[in-house]
Amino acid sequence: MSPINILRALVGVMIAMAFCSCFPALPYGGIHLDQIDLPSGFQIALFADNVPSARSMARGPKGTVFVGTREEGKVYALLDRDGDQRADEILTILKGLQMPNGVAVRGKDLYVAEVHRVLRYENIEDRLKDELEGAVVNDSFPRDEHHGWKYIAFGPDGLLYVPVGAPCNVCKRDDSRYASIMRMSHDGTNLEIFAKGIRNTVGFDWHPKTGILWFTNNGRDWMGDDLPPDTLHRAPKEGLHFGFPYCHGGILDPEFGKERDCSEFAPPAIELGPHVAALGMKFYQGKMFPRSYQNRIFIAEHGSWNRSTPIGYRITLVELEGSRAVNYKVFAEGWLQGPRAWGRPVDVLVMPDGALLVSDDRAGAIYRIAYSGD
Repeated sequence: MSPINILRALVGVMIAMAFCSCFPALPYGGIHLDQIDLPSGFQIALFADNVPSARSMARGPKGTVFVGTREEGKVYALLDRDGDQRADEILTILKGLQMPNGVAVRGKDLYVAEVHRVLRYENIEDRLKDELEGAVVNDSFPRDEHHGWKYIAFGPDGLLYVPVGAPCNVCKRDDSRYASIMRMSHDGTNLEIFAKGIRNTVGFDWHPKTGILWFTNNGRDWMGDDLPPDTLHRAPKEGLHFGFPYCHGGILDPEFGKERDCSEFAPPAIELGPHVAALGMKFYQGKMFPRSYQNRIFIAEHGSWNRSTPIGYRITLVELEGSRAVNYKVFAEGWLQGPRAWGRPVDVLVMPDGALLVSDDRAGAIYRIAYSGD
């Protein structure tokens, strides 16, 4: 390795130690909701504040909010029994799993995604305090931990969508499962690749009117502070290729870009901020927020780890005109204060009353954003 590459590697390790959620060097203690800026009429409050490493969320038919984790290896169940919009019981229902980031609910059953497999827990809300043993739905996914944690969700077609991230910053692999979104029947059969060329998506949702899949994608690292952008995509049909490893948000890769051209791939619906780590996203279909928010996309930006000036650590909003994304702006920010971040948003979930839940794996909390118009 050349001296310049050794220097780059050392700098990368130092920055990663400062900003990665695995290293608590920069954040200061406590939850500081008074520092969160929201549009007029919106308020933020705690839904739960003892949920270490809170990541992806899903809601059961009886109202239980299930929360996956990454480093913790746990899955939580949050219950608001008295209806005061704050969880009064937090149960650790699963332990010892490998990066169980992804959770999804189908009927009465909870699905949990580990790195190489998906598990199913039947009649979950009737057995929250039982000793649970999941049935293996499918265990044929790669075992790489690099981008191996998964976001999962059932689509309007009834199939379970499961991404497989690239096992690297940027690379080519013969195994076509890498850098893809796959899907399968609820029983694990008929596993297939739906979309290709996706470096790492940790959030997707379907347009409420068209049923088309939209997803966030994390751009590659080490092309500078401002390149490439994270991206938001739409996949109106199966079989599309979104560019990785050859093209990142319309920018050719320094190593692999010479092999292809960006015009060969499905372009982003809209470019997001560079290195913001766009993760969970949801179309807003609630009735609480003003009508102008209907069918807009909320995105949880986890925040940069390798940018000299941090960016992200916020909730952003994408406005649509028909099927086109036309505007991208900040909705909620304040988890990042100067160079220090006390929280890192991961996922968003629209509740039946129209409020928006936000998970935070750095503060170990779930927030509730509501609108009163006051």
